[in-house]
Amino acid sequence: MSFQSYILGEVTTILPTLKNRTYASDMQRYMKDIAPFLGIRTPIRREALKSIYKKAPEPTSEQLGKTARSLWKMDEREYQYAACDLLSTFKTHLNKDFLIKHGEYLLTYKPWWDTVDSLGNAVVSPLTVRFNLLPLMNKWNKSDDIWLVRAAIQHQRGRKTETDISLLLRYCHDHADDHTFWVAKAIGWALRDLAYFDRPSVTKFLKEHPGLDRVAVREALKHA
Repeated sequence: MSFQSYILGEVTTILPTLKNRTYASDMQRYMKDIAPFLGIRTPIRREALKSIYKKAPEPTSEQLGKTARSLWKMDEREYQYAACDLLSTFKTHLNKDFLIKHGEYLLTYKPWWDTVDSLGNAVVSPLTVRFNLLPLMNKWNKSDDIWLVRAAIQHQRGRKTETDISLLLRYCHDHADDHTFWVAKAIGWALRDLAYFDRPSVTKFLKEHPGLDRVAVREALKHA
């Protein structure tokens, strides 16, 4: 049995048994009807998937990409979450080409903040640490797709003193006049992370960009 067949067979067997209609309604409403839900809470989903992924044969990067795409095409949102969990579990198996071959698709097909940010943590951030993917991040930052822009702005979150500050501020500057909520929120979160160890740079940026969306400003100053 192939890696893809095993994962799809096991995931599509176990998740429907865990559905909860009450939670499903609440989750769908909270996520603004981006997709139907089975109603599985995150800890329960991850615990159920852990043993499945642990028993899986060792995958290639391409197998992971194709399997994630297949899960992404399924209706209920938990299957997209299962794909994010899968990629996080096997992130060391992803190669340099994963983001261009599969990451862009996953970020832009049925996109919402939940999957975009999950992919950021599971895939985008780790791969941009391991490989020189600056040209791709620059491309996403210049994209007309707000979710690629969001992923680019946030790709260094959590790196603390390892953050490329000039790059982060350049990306924020490029979108300082953008009042799209999800872009402004990404800028605010990136600046808030930076403020933990370099508040003067954040203070200077805010002073130089008086027209920055109030959502970004509020997030940047949250822990001032």
